[in-house]
Amino acid sequence: MKGKSTYLGAAPIVECLEKYQPDVIITSRVADAALFLGPMIYELGWNWDDINQLAQGCLAGHLLECGCQLTGGFFMHPGDKYRDMSFPHLLDLSLPFAEVGFDGKVYLGKAEGSGGVLNFSTCAEQLLYEVGNPGAYVTPDVVIDVRDVSFQPLSRNKVLCIGAKASADSVPDKLLQLVPKDCGWKGWGEISYGGYECVKRAKAAEFLVRSWMEEVFPGVSDRILSYVIGLDSLKAASNDDGTSLWKASDDIRLRMDGLFEQKEHAVQFSKEFTALYTNGPAGGGGVSTGHKKDIILEKKLVRREHVFWQTGVKHKKMMNSNNQGVSIKEDLLETHALQKPALLPMAQEHPSDFLSSEIDLFPAPSGQKIPLYSVAHSRTGDKGNDLNFSIIPHFPPDIERLKIIITPEWVKAAVSTLLNTSSFPDSDAINKRDKWVAEHVKVEIYEVKGIHSLNILVRNILDGGVNCSRRIDRHGKTISDLILCQKVVLPP
Repeated sequence: MKGKSTYLGAAPIVECLEKYQPDVIITSRVADAALFLGPMIYELGWNWDDINQLAQGCLAGHLLECGCQLTGGFFMHPGDKYRDMSFPHLLDLSLPFAEVGFDGKVYLGKAEGSGGVLNFSTCAEQLLYEVGNPGAYVTPDVVIDVRDVSFQPLSRNKVLCIGAKASADSVPDKLLQLVPKDCGWKGWGEISYGGYECVKRAKAAEFLVRSWMEEVFPGVSDRILSYVIGLDSLKAASNDDGTSLWKASDDIRLRMDGLFEQKEHAVQFSKEFTALYTNGPAGGGGVSTGHKKDIILEKKLVRREHVFWQTGVKHKKMMNSNNQGVSIKEDLLETHALQKPALLPMAQEHPSDFLSSEIDLFPAPSGQKIPLYSVAHSRTGDKGNDLNFSIIPHFPPDIERLKIIITPEWVKAAVSTLLNTSSFPDSDAINKRDKWVAEHVKVEIYEVKGIHSLNILVRNILDGGVNCSRRIDRHGKTISDLILCQKVVLPP
């Protein structure tokens, strides 16, 4: 099918480096970690059966792949003493780098004198970012077990990273392939209301648009989500404080977003929404609408021996000092099947555990309701329609108490508001939502002992995934704060 792509590993990159010594390599779709692993294999002379070195190399690539997220970007949080940083401190973040030895030992670093922060907490967040099962983090080159990974801060700018090893099934037999698929037509609209009872006017506007659509196309209202932006748009309220949202507001903006089977439904939605200017409640302004075709990337697994790749080289035409053109050389493409390499027996490692913090650490109080913010920090990421978030306690031994509280039922209750189709759900809508959550949302909780943390995977929660989601935050990046604002009571 046209447009499908398969995640490749480091092998084509290594071949390009060995054969052509290029200045630039342009790849097709390649796993992020492979972009780092390829140069490591080439420079350090690793073999494909140096499986634990490959695991450490993939881990280094995973930690580096999001750039400044490892050195303080996406980490600073005012009001959280464990993550608070001055605004100017973010102005000169350093891209992280890794020093990797032949034996696979990894030192993470940032430039001397740069801003930001590189410490246990930033490394722990990035370690669990979008990994799913930490005992079997699948890359095209090696399946990694990161449950015993630990970090030893050596200075403000350097951290030792150890403990990654290959899983029992060390090299995947299948590779991830993405296939584009039509998923319908998106239609959306926004309008603002201000002043006295603006929230109630937004509720009336939502009711009208849904009703008008039902008159023309019965049943399509279920395909529409609504948000009162600035009040309910991120669904990030604690379960305990839901009623506190509905307070007086000076101005809000209503957004409605529908995913329809037919183009005419999306076009009609835009027309009905625009009608709020003449037929809606008083004082609506700033209407904007639109529609477009949406594509979803469907995930499939293909056996690696059915995947072929090519390498080649092109030399750009250059001018010499006499303004004469230098000849262009093109090598023939070479095609290879992506075979699974033969492996030697794995060496077992027993990493030490290192923990460090620049702030004095104490156990969180027990027997009283406190926000999870005061106990742990978190980062979220997406994998298709699945959400991945970490729970990393500030005081590592608190993990034992958190394991008692953070259950699949607790997680489902915390994220269920994400599936509200309206900012104004009635009891029937909530009952339907809860039933859907019980039947379709699955929660997997993994303990990561090396960093005394939990990694949690929530399946079927992101409204279809980033390519077709109607949510404002399609990636689910804000859900870490949805989780952390929940109130918990820790046992003694």
